[in-house]
Amino acid sequence: MVEPKYVAPTGTSDILYPEVERRNCIVDKARRLLDLYCYQEMIVPTFEHTELFVRGIGEATDIVSKEMYTFGDQRGSSFALRPEATSGIVRAFIEHSLYTKSMPQKYFCIGPMFRKEKPQAGRYREFYQIDVELLGAAQPSVDAEVIALLMHIFQDLGLKNLTLKLNSMGCRICRAPYREELVGYLRKVEKGLCRNCRERIKKNPLRVFDCKVEGCRHLLREAPELISVLCAQCQEHFEEVKKYLGVMGLDYELDPKVVRGLDYYTRSVFEVVSPSLGAQNVIGAGGRYDYLVEDCGGPPIAGLGFAIGIDRTSLAMKRSGLKGYEDKSLDLFIITTSHHLRFETIKRLDILRHQGFSAEMDHLPRSMKAQMRLADKLRAKIVIFIGEDEIRKGVLGVRDMATSSQEEVPFEDLLDYLYQKLGRKEKWGARG
Repeated sequence: MVEPKYVAPTGTSDILYPEVERRNCIVDKARRLLDLYCYQEMIVPTFEHTELFVRGIGEATDIVSKEMYTFGDQRGSSFALRPEATSGIVRAFIEHSLYTKSMPQKYFCIGPMFRKEKPQAGRYREFYQIDVELLGAAQPSVDAEVIALLMHIFQDLGLKNLTLKLNSMGCRICRAPYREELVGYLRKVEKGLCRNCRERIKKNPLRVFDCKVEGCRHLLREAPELISVLCAQCQEHFEEVKKYLGVMGLDYELDPKVVRGLDYYTRSVFEVVSPSLGAQNVIGAGGRYDYLVEDCGGPPIAGLGFAIGIDRTSLAMKRSGLKGYEDKSLDLFIITTSHHLRFETIKRLDILRHQGFSAEMDHLPRSMKAQMRLADKLRAKIVIFIGEDEIRKGVLGVRDMATSSQEEVPFEDLLDYLYQKLGRKEKWGARG
């Protein structure tokens, strides 16, 4: 083994087979359900103007103040790799005047996000998300539908024993007096809080509920809860959300400590927790953001959405014994031991691939026995032999690897024979 000269940066990873297949499964199943719910895919840049995230996520959040990767250009502009996708989608929604279309508008985005966090199991500096956003509806039935979509994706993946945690963060009207009450409590217990939480008292007191330090979590058990001081409108909205979830048969756990780490959230917020993970056990989360579009320069349009952590979801599936993929097999493997017949072999290989068959040959100069071992390793269903005798007789030797039976098939009958054995495949391209 050669000692590698270069390795992946800390907090990133190379996603290899078969892990990549499980992630593809997550994305494919999500796409299928998103299509059923009438969402459209949107692709936004992996970096945006830094100000967009400062305005949208909040300057006092850990994400903006500590975790963003920022860089400048020759003109002095500041950009940031996206730490989340909602702000970019909202920016595109405003920039392209999508608010002039009939409401609500439904979008999703899939791709990498970036945060300078301390790497650990389930937490990376480059991580992948499925981001889902609905813009243009403030009704509580929409909250319930979006939450149901999130849970249905996890159910379709086979994940069980998940906990849906639900809370309301109210609106700006009811949050202002609550903030004062919370700060008053935090001042009383300030000496027992960690340094980060002491800083949060001044900048963003609700963020103390994100703290994982056990001492802080213990003190916060007695902290006042926002859910108990909601204004009448927010309370009514939250009650209806719970009723809609009940109608759809979705169980949930009320958790007043769920506040999410982004400043734009209002009213409904939620998290989905997997028991198979450790401290980083949230595999999907989201909430409502009724002021974000207006704060980013657009009209006053309500919105909500969620993000699924592909990395954590894949880890939860793995620990739950869910593969999410089938072991790959090969339709055909072509063997020849004659160098000049390799031209005929690659010609046949190309024809078969155009007919939709997965097919392979050994390009290295190995013996027939070694090629057979390779075909077996690749789990080939059919092996085709091209030799001097076969060419002279106008046939191909064909072996069924499942039964070890072998027969000769005329050139002109090969496709019909393979269709009978393997079924018809979807052709691609047009051969000139």
